[in-house]
Amino acid sequence: MSEALTTETALEEEVAGTAAPNPSQDRPRSLWSDAWRDLRRNPFFVISAVLILLLIAIAAFPGVFTSTDPKHADLVHHYLTGPNWSHIGQADWFGYDGQGRSVYSRTMYGARASIIVGIFTTLGVAILGSVVGMLAGYYGGWLDAVLSRVTDVFFGIPLLLGAIVVLNAFTHRTVWTVVAAMVFLGWTQITRVMRGSVITVKQQDFVQAARALGAGTGRILVRHILPNAVAPVIVVSTIALGGYISLEATLSFLGIGLPPSTVSWGNDISSAQTVIRTAPHVLFFPSAMLSLTVLAFIMLGDAVRDALDPKLR
Repeated sequence: MSEALTTETALEEEVAGTAAPNPSQDRPRSLWSDAWRDLRRNPFFVISAVLILLLIAIAAFPGVFTSTDPKHADLVHHYLTGPNWSHIGQADWFGYDGQGRSVYSRTMYGARASIIVGIFTTLGVAILGSVVGMLAGYYGGWLDAVLSRVTDVFFGIPLLLGAIVVLNAFTHRTVWTVVAAMVFLGWTQITRVMRGSVITVKQQDFVQAARALGAGTGRILVRHILPNAVAPVIVVSTIALGGYISLEATLSFLGIGLPPSTVSWGNDISSAQTVIRTAPHVLFFPSAMLSLTVLAFIMLGDAVRDALDPKLR
């Protein structure tokens, strides 16, 4: 009886408008809060996020996952030795390459170069492309025309072919040389995305109100336009990150990217092509790690796109 009276009283208060407010209902909602709620419920986001965190941990602390020097060679005892899962030592798990080096150790240490190239290339491309796109979309006029024509010129250069030409100009190449070359040629897509997003956002009422209240150009761009225009850039950058990792491996495979002395998946895949018939494990494990990394970032980008795109809600 008491439960029935309580329920009836609650219904009367709700009808009369005197019921106690629900804090969860009064909490303001935004695009980012809704996106985070959707991401947490997306199994593809959870799986890809766990894989990416594991890969970042391997890249940052490879010594935790293996105690073997990736450059240590033993041609006498370990020439093209196959995987040995029954052995306690980690160095034997993936076998050895044509120089007697542990494939497992090189796979763990090779994550560092690939992850660094992918992450810093994405950051550089996102920053450079966003700045150019914001300036072109916000100011318009002759500045938009000039920046758009420059973007079209760079957009017409194939990224792989352009990177080969640019990197050939350097006799000594490092990770940062590869990053700089890829950023120099890969910013155009982000610029186009940001420009279109800024053109849409700058016409909104809150931007016009901020301008009417006397807000400066810098404040309008940073405080009002950028937070509302950056979502498409995040989506495109996240998906493109896996492509940059794959591009670095392709350049290293062609002998144009990182020097052979650098431990990377691309260099290991390149050196494995001479022994692929007799020792396929030398090619399989770095290729599998590369494919898994690219797949993880693509899955993350798709999940972020689904969460941030209002048309998919």
